[in-house]
Amino acid sequence: MQPGQPLLAIVPLDDIWVTANFKEGELRDIRPGQPVTIKVDAYGRDYKGRVDSIAAATGARFSLLPPENATGNFVKVVQRVPVKITIDRGQDPDHLLRPGMSVVPTVHTK
Repeated sequence: MQPGQPLLAIVPLDDIWVTANFKEGELRDIRPGQPVTIKVDAYGRDYKGRVDSIAAATGARFSLLPPENATGNFVKVVQRVPVKITIDRGQDPDHLLRPGMSVVPTVHTK
């Protein structure tokens, strides 16, 4: 062990959420409060949730090493914006969901 080295991580499983990275063009109709169906690959079942918030900037802006275009050429790259989706209470009483699992969220916009 060295000073500053983490010994463990505490992960509360009672209050979990999904961070979905939507393409900027997909955000047009997404609003906080909208219902979401979350399909979890590992269990083959759906969970219900709601859009909690939409990040203030793209994932590239918040990354530790944002991409730089040193050549001076402009190439349009579709950016992705993180959207926080909370899972409705009571959906995971056995605490099967874990951080880092793959899911497919579907936001119901109408």
